[in-house]
Amino acid sequence: MRYQEIRAAFDSETITVYQAYNKGIALPAIKNNKFEKPFSFNRMTWIKPSFLWLMERSNWGNKSNQDYILGIKIKRPYWDKALSMGVLTDPDKHVYSSGHEWEQKFKEAKVHIQWDPERTLKGGKLQERTIQVGISRFLIEAYNNEWISEIIDLTPLVKKINALRKAGKYKEAKRLLPIEKVYPLDDETEKRIGIR
Repeated sequence: MRYQEIRAAFDSETITVYQAYNKGIALPAIKNNKFEKPFSFNRMTWIKPSFLWLMERSNWGNKSNQDYILGIKIKRPYWDKALSMGVLTDPDKHVYSSGHEWEQKFKEAKVHIQWDPERTLKGGKLQERTIQVGISRFLIEAYNNEWISEIIDLTPLVKKINALRKAGKYKEAKRLLPIEKVYPLDDETEKRIGIR
């Protein structure tokens, strides 16, 4: 693995990202394959293609208001477009010539890109980093109405994997994880979002 790269479950048409919500947001989304209020259309929403990163963040669906784990299938052209618009949340010297350049781009950004330590099945941090993509309020209607192909309730699967983890059955748990592989991108987008 490279230090920063996108690993995800994807096919020729869609890429799966993960989010955690409460029942009031999750159940209508699963039913209708789109979000509706009380989902907020006025603030940034963060989508993550790393299943284990979200498991760590949501404590396997046990954190308050994060008890439903959703797998959101996004049409790949929209995912690719979002990345091509992305601006990092920090002034990475490998990407920006100066802090001033980054600051100007960040102010105008409609998509934010953040890299966080990838996680293991046991919750430990890896040296490699995984991506979070922040969709701003300027794009969130399009995200909801055009980008999403399907929303899947992964909560039962998450509970099953977590029960195996707690029982120390890590081999069995690992077999149930989504298969994530390196997501292909053009050189310009890789450079823009800090893949290295």
